[in-house]
Amino acid sequence: MTGDRLPGGTYQVGDLTLTRFGYGAMQLAGPGVFGPPRDRDAAVTVLRTAVELGIRHIDTADFYGPHVTNEIIREALAPYPDDLHIVTKVGARRDERGGWPPARSPAELTQQVHDNLRRLGLDALDVVNLRVGGLDAPEPGSIAEPFGALVELRDQGLIRHLGLSTVTAEQLAEAQAIAPVVCVQNLYNLANRGDDELVDSTARQGVAYVPYFPLGGFTPLQSGVLDRVANRLESTPMSVALAWLLHRSPNILLIPGTSAVAHLRENIAGAALELPADALAELDAVGR
Repeated sequence: MTGDRLPGGTYQVGDLTLTRFGYGAMQLAGPGVFGPPRDRDAAVTVLRTAVELGIRHIDTADFYGPHVTNEIIREALAPYPDDLHIVTKVGARRDERGGWPPARSPAELTQQVHDNLRRLGLDALDVVNLRVGGLDAPEPGSIAEPFGALVELRDQGLIRHLGLSTVTAEQLAEAQAIAPVVCVQNLYNLANRGDDELVDSTARQGVAYVPYFPLGGFTPLQSGVLDRVANRLESTPMSVALAWLLHRSPNILLIPGTSAVAHLRENIAGAALELPADALAELDAVGR
């Protein structure tokens, strides 16, 4: 399977061609995204299978583990195919209890970029997302200083393209006044539609929108609707949720994660699910 045969095909991110169906490496670390995986060989196999199946968009961060996922990515995939693109994040660190405190000073961001480069074994990072908010919501305020620090690293040739993670529309606009932004990675799914306007505006601008937690934050009622549609289509809730996201807008790129090859194949097949008009209408009403 090649990238153009994956669900959704490809999308242009700057001068990079990314498969709309990507792979999120977060789950390759241990429980709580902390420490090593129980089965490192299995993690390596999942990554290699993802690339064999045509995925050309790997999402990671050096604070996953910390350091674990990037080390596994290098072990599994280096030397990297020329058309494989790795997107990473900076702006946070891990504390000794597994917390995710922010780390967005220019010095911290510079260190994180160099850490990503070293552990991934790269001379330059394809895309670096500045993470601003927490796991589920943006943090208000100016991002000019940390984003400007990443622009300097881009100008030094260490980063090719810049993105943002867990931000507001206002923060995106502030960053765009400083330098081009090629992607936004926020919490968004069938039940969490607060970014509907941002999805549409980024689509008009040709900016990729990368949602995370495709099944996160559903109420029992919303889950009931999703289950009902999935049963009617003889599919699974995850398949329906992924297929709906690909249908929602052409600039949406998926990064579902898994530590099992079988689940990876299920996710790819699920995202290719055809959603009839009546199912789309029922699903569109869930988050509104």
